[in-house]
Amino acid sequence: MRGEDPFDEKDGGTGGLLRQPKAVWATAGASVVAFMGIGLVDPILPSIAKGLEATPSQVSLLFTSYFLITAVAMLLTGWVSSRIGGRKTLLAGLALVVVFAALSGTSSSVTELVGFRAGWGLGNALFVSTALAVIVGAAAGGSSAAILLYESALGLGMACGPLLGALLGDAGWRYPFFGTAALMAIGFVCITAFLKEQPRPARRTSPLDPVRALGHGGLASAAASAFFYNYAFFTVLAFTPFVLDMTPYASGAVFFAWGLLLAVFSVLVAPRLQRRFGSLRVLGGSLVLLAVDLLVLGYGNHTAAVVGTIVSGAFIGLNNTVFTELALGVSDAPRPVASAGYNFVRWFAAAAAPFLAPKIEEWSNVHIPFVIAALAAVVGAVIVGVRRGALSQEAEQSRPAHATEDGVAVFAD
Repeated sequence: MRGEDPFDEKDGGTGGLLRQPKAVWATAGASVVAFMGIGLVDPILPSIAKGLEATPSQVSLLFTSYFLITAVAMLLTGWVSSRIGGRKTLLAGLALVVVFAALSGTSSSVTELVGFRAGWGLGNALFVSTALAVIVGAAAGGSSAAILLYESALGLGMACGPLLGALLGDAGWRYPFFGTAALMAIGFVCITAFLKEQPRPARRTSPLDPVRALGHGGLASAAASAFFYNYAFFTVLAFTPFVLDMTPYASGAVFFAWGLLLAVFSVLVAPRLQRRFGSLRVLGGSLVLLAVDLLVLGYGNHTAAVVGTIVSGAFIGLNNTVFTELALGVSDAPRPVASAGYNFVRWFAAAAAPFLAPKIEEWSNVHIPFVIAALAAVVGAVIVGVRRGALSQEAEQSRPAHATEDGVAVFAD
């Protein structure tokens, strides 16, 4: 995949990244909104804490419940989609997000809000775990173009989520949840109108298949490295808003800039660096630089913390793209199965970091959560270096013929 240029026109000029069927754009558009939901609460976390009289560690459970359910649901999404089809799985996920996002806006306590976010996480898992499979199946230009289109949706969603949260949150912390529900309802209508049912896999998957896939050394190594990387990633996303202590508008602007860098480095910079230096060198170097950035963020003054937060988006964008390609191509398991196993492991770190970071601050001081996140990023880089041989296997040498273009989402990455 590294040698492909997804921006080239293919298939007689119809396969460029921007020349895609309506079904692809409908799915990608809904994906943008789905990823907006992750960063949506960033600029309003302090407002939610104030409005519901909750502590930072209690409010951070909004991320923990969301990603904990997402991690467990990864074992079931392939089982569901192989039985009812990709289109119905997408629509079921969108419907759940619409319902639970709207309910989140009606919450009267932080406990209710955490519970509704868990339901939201289930819907998002069903959607994002199927979206890339649908995009790959319907896109022109091959899997490389499809992955970058998906990563573009991820980056745009991560950039716009905090901005939408800030704009609507200025009127009250409940409004961003209602806004997300409305946007996802529009996505539901678009997918209903433009996306036809995709071919179902020849073999139905079992909920245990993703766990069995982790027996492959390369996939297990990618998942382990991504686990530690995700801890660092979501320390930035969930804990930094409390450290910056800015107004919703200012915090939204910071995370909008962060998301823009994430998108640019994920879609434009990562493929070029991979072609020049190789995926594993890019990944290892980016993880180390992320660790350095986290230390600057944790020990610098307020201006340094703002700059460090924004700059971290560049390293996160690089890591997201490379980890996605590794998980889709390193093992001989069918891509949906391999990706589900990989996501099952790494999302547990995304659930743990938002809860542990503020707790660690309560037990120590504001610097230590960033030190631990930096150490996690370094551990991820060490795994990449030590397991280089297992991670550098070429997917095409080991992949069975039936497991070609049936990838599933690895995001949010």
